[in-house]
Amino acid sequence: MGRKRKRMQEKDPEVVAAATQVELDKATGMPQRRHYRQRAHANPFSDHTLHYPASPAEMDWSIHYPNYFSPRVTSENLDAGPSNSGLVPKKVEFADVGCGFGGLLMALAPLFPETLMLGLEIRVSVTQFVADKIAALRVQHQQLADGIIPEISVPDGGEAYLAAKEAAPGGYQNVSVIRANAMKFLPNFFEKGQLSKIFFLFPDPHFKARKHKARIISQTLLAEYAYVLRPGGIVYTITDVEDLHLWMVQHLEAFPLFERITDEELANDVVVEHVRTATEEGKKVERKGGDKYLACYRRLNGPTRSNAVET
Repeated sequence: MGRKRKRMQEKDPEVVAAATQVELDKATGMPQRRHYRQRAHANPFSDHTLHYPASPAEMDWSIHYPNYFSPRVTSENLDAGPSNSGLVPKKVEFADVGCGFGGLLMALAPLFPETLMLGLEIRVSVTQFVADKIAALRVQHQQLADGIIPEISVPDGGEAYLAAKEAAPGGYQNVSVIRANAMKFLPNFFEKGQLSKIFFLFPDPHFKARKHKARIISQTLLAEYAYVLRPGGIVYTITDVEDLHLWMVQHLEAFPLFERITDEELANDVVVEHVRTATEEGKKVERKGGDKYLACYRRLNGPTRSNAVET
């Protein structure tokens, strides 16, 4: 299986949420992580082979959200018949940058069934795992919608148990993943002011000073995040590394288009608990009894301060 998967990745490095030939766990009906081995982090400055559109208008979202987008008309599908013109136009609103194994996406998809959300992950095997899991969840929930109970045996409680008992709102049709380098190509996927939420959960801390330029939060990158985030939109950051937390807070505080959201307001945000607990890294920190440092910022309509910080 490993060789087959490697050949598939070399042939098409851009992974989409479509079913692949993977061995599903007989108990849960989900892909098994042991088949998707990958290093913990990837170098964002390496020359990765990535597919990305020249502009957001060129992106074919029908591959990722077939229930919301009609396939693009090309020379290959010109005679495929009429497209579904009755679909209501939508745009991706949530972006999970460095989504890892997709824990946050799976948690938020049923909570916001009419909101399109996208995970961006640079590691090939991890991206493929998320794509395969979404595909498996979609199949399970379509079976439930059709009155077919999936033939899986799961213990009481947990995601698989809920999937086996009743269909989640939206059936995970509103979630997808792409292999992408958000440090280079974010504006290629999203228009100005398109996103309402953007997540940076447990990013690579890049401890060495000479590696700080690779951190996902910097003054240069914040300009791009502010561009794709609509006024009133929220940036969510969390890490178990205090030094990285202070770095992110310092840069966000200095950027004139963001203001920090108070703890009192965050207490009423249903997303925050999932930001803390839904990801693999978050669960790992929980098991070890480590600290989690949360900081969330709202995108302002215009600059309110002129202070700056060196990157």
